[in-house]
Amino acid sequence: MKFVVPEWEQVLVYRDGQFERALGPGRHRLSRRRRGWQRIVLRPRLLTVPVQEVLTHDGLSVKISLLVTVRVTEPRLWTEAVQDPDAFLYAALQVALREEVAARALEELLADRAGVPDRMRAAVAQAAAATGVAVDALALRDVVVPAEVRRAAAAVVTARAEGQAALEKARSEVAATRALANAARLVETHPGLLQLRTLQAVEAGGATVVLSTEPGAATARATS
Repeated sequence: MKFVVPEWEQVLVYRDGQFERALGPGRHRLSRRRRGWQRIVLRPRLLTVPVQEVLTHDGLSVKISLLVTVRVTEPRLWTEAVQDPDAFLYAALQVALREEVAARALEELLADRAGVPDRMRAAVAQAAAATGVAVDALALRDVVVPAEVRRAAAAVVTARAEGQAALEKARSEVAATRALANAARLVETHPGLLQLRTLQAVEAGGATVVLSTEPGAATARATS
């Protein structure tokens, strides 16, 4: 029998149920007599771990789902080590996720969201290698916190924004008061500044100037 093995596969040949050889990419001739074979795909593939509800160290429930990129590195182990390699790896990921979340408070978990996948990869590396698989990438797809926690977080953000707005308003009022105080001191020290300001208002137009015989008593008011 002639057949072709593509680059992304490897064929395991068994004779009388015992491993005989592995066939790499290329064209091969193989006798069917007393032989069987199995094709193993070596390309990376995506393994999805659906939403898992886990308790954090501070007793809050959080729902997390995972996306895991895996590939077969040892075809014989993948075929012979365990009955269902995907289920074996899936269970290892579940355990690693629960241990990682249970060791941290919710706030710490959310703050260090980028570091969780790296630690989980290290935790499942041995279990993956035992089934002939390498975990190339691991990512948290969804992290859902309880509704009451989301409301509390929104309230904190709102209160923080309101406090910041009140602080900016107070700073503006203080700045305006300082400006008025500085202007009053300048007018008191240099009375002629008031007359210069009056002349500027006249030059700008749109104002009526009322002059008094008393020094420094000139005023300007807007016309309709």
